[in-house]
Amino acid sequence: MDKLEAMNAFAKVVALGSYAEAGRALGLTRSAVSKAVMELEQVLGARLLDRTTRRVSPTEAGLSYYERCLDILSRIEETELQVSRLHDEPRGLLRVNAPMSFGMLYLGTATADFMAAYPGLNVEMTLNDRFIDPVEEGVDVTIRIAALSDSSLIARKLAPARRVLVASPAYLAAHGTPAAPEDLAQHRWLGYAATAGLQRWPYLKADGGTGTVPLKCALISNNGHILRDAALAGQGITELPTFLVGCDIAERKLALVLADFPRTELGIYALYTPNRYLAAKTRVFIDFLVARFGARPEWDRFDA
Repeated sequence: MDKLEAMNAFAKVVALGSYAEAGRALGLTRSAVSKAVMELEQVLGARLLDRTTRRVSPTEAGLSYYERCLDILSRIEETELQVSRLHDEPRGLLRVNAPMSFGMLYLGTATADFMAAYPGLNVEMTLNDRFIDPVEEGVDVTIRIAALSDSSLIARKLAPARRVLVASPAYLAAHGTPAAPEDLAQHRWLGYAATAGLQRWPYLKADGGTGTVPLKCALISNNGHILRDAALAGQGITELPTFLVGCDIAERKLALVLADFPRTELGIYALYTPNRYLAAKTRVFIDFLVARFGARPEWDRFDA
């Protein structure tokens, strides 16, 4: 029995005046309680209890030690309760990291609504497109848009992240609408994060095979908003996630291209470190986003 357990056993003996009663209260045998008290006496070098056939009572040293034990045990109980509440009640500081475009479009209002629902929580949100180590940077929730590979993190899907080819109606009227992937080679391509002026667009064939088409980039950018603006201005065809262009498609500002050749779907995930006792602040935030976005989020309702 460790020292804290022995102190608790000693305190029960003093409070109940009996080894047997203390044992019943703690779910221990009388001999285990007696042994714990004797071990304390040996460590302290003082007799803590006077024992008679009818009653056990504390010595002067025992009474003083008993009062100290009650104070220590109550402080430990209070500390454990406070820590437990951090996992049972959403409170404290929630640190979130998310991609720039998605965060700016959807997480601002979502976070404001979340804070209104949980006023006991403070939120620190950073937006960037670099991959971070949430453990090293102390982040509670990391939101990523990807086809996830193996990771030591736990991931929960918040929503699908469809990718589509789009162009403005004016561009398609002037340059024609591609009927097959091979036709893209004759069009102006607005490409994401390319390192050269020529890319290849991969696609699935009807027979289940794969193919690629060479693309001539009129614009290269590492930011989806730049590509979207260029597409809206009639500068070419681009591939972007529907959370960025869904509203433009619904409003007929952009038109789908090669919709019969869908891309591999990505997902929007909330990542967090594995922990048997998941903090309530993390759990309620992820639950809130799942309910907010769902399997058919608002940005995918343009074809309703």
